[in-house]
Amino acid sequence: MKQERLAVVVVVPTYKIAYMAIPKAACSSVKAALARIDPDVTIPPEAATDFQVWHRIYPTRRYNKNRWQSYRDPEWFSFTVVRDPAKRLMAAYTNRVVELRELHNSRRLQRGDFDLPMDPDPDFFFQHLDEYREASSSVKHHTFLTSAFTGPLPWKFTKVYRTQDLGDLARDLSDRVGQGVVIPRENASTTRLDVRDLSDKTKDALRPRFERDYAHLAEFYDNPLA
Repeated sequence: MKQERLAVVVVVPTYKIAYMAIPKAACSSVKAALARIDPDVTIPPEAATDFQVWHRIYPTRRYNKNRWQSYRDPEWFSFTVVRDPAKRLMAAYTNRVVELRELHNSRRLQRGDFDLPMDPDPDFFFQHLDEYREASSSVKHHTFLTSAFTGPLPWKFTKVYRTQDLGDLARDLSDRVGQGVVIPRENASTTRLDVRDLSDKTKDALRPRFERDYAHLAEFYDNPLA
């Protein structure tokens, strides 16, 4: 792997592919697929059991106009994968908070800097989301609005895929590289949570956030709290 790529976006230079990853929007799966076609990447043995391998190979960075400028050349195939904001936010809770218990790794919570439980129920977590984002870098990273990774409208991508369109992405990548590309399912949440399961108070707390995120993704998704 060429270490200098760690400072930019996810790229496969051999095939001029550039990908802007969005946390909890199939990014582990897409990175795994790209790593397997990238001649500059040697996949370590632990990849079979540790999905974090893909993020060490291709770290997720927030959008930077100057950083992305190089990949707007027509010769590059640039893309991102977006997810329904409500489903993405619910998955951030079920995966990072419930399944991986990452709040227990927060030194600020361990020190008692915040009067917050490390195993909150969903209503408490989302009603105190701003505090949890301040207490935990992982929660903050996984709950940025979509625009933090895609940049402002109009987007500067060759193509935008929804998470339900990964089959289309696989076909487009296969055409691009001249070989079959499979997008595996990595780091899928086993716990399910729907925004409709939340209390009315929690929905009210999330409403301003959803208005911003769904406005950014209006072409693809409808706001369930509108």
